[in-house]
Amino acid sequence: MGSAYLLRSGVVSAVYFYSLGDDFGDFSNFASYPIKLDGRVWPTSEHYFQAQKFKDKKLRECVRKAKSPGEAARLGRSRKNPLRRDWDSARLNVMRKAVRAKFQQHQELAALLLSTGDAKLVEHTENDDFWGDGGDGSGKNWLGRILMEIRGELAEAG
Repeated sequence: MGSAYLLRSGVVSAVYFYSLGDDFGDFSNFASYPIKLDGRVWPTSEHYFQAQKFKDKKLRECVRKAKSPGEAARLGRSRKNPLRRDWDSARLNVMRKAVRAKFQQHQELAALLLSTGDAKLVEHTENDDFWGDGGDGSGKNWLGRILMEIRGELAEAG
């Protein structure tokens, strides 16, 4: 599914995104927007997020140097190496930190995010019911929720 908009009374009430080719595909963590965090430059927010799953600095650096966000995701999802013990409780704040950096460090992205107004932002995918909507709206949509939170911060900062 490409970008879709849910209209109510002529106003966009929801924006669905997932693929990089979508109108709002830049909201994806796979979008090629480098971020500076923790004294390093990360090729994408996906690289940063996946690397933070590991306590071992060499593993984090290996993920940071991955040639693509897809490769970074594969490395981060591999269970050949143990996840840090607090990952389940830390992952939302790690994602929030990465997404905040992405939109604060790239003004064109901040403008795109702000252009969505008060619309609900939904990562629409069957592949993920935690970060996305599970494809049928039953998922938690945490990426969309974090994007809406960052949008509010950017709007307040003016």
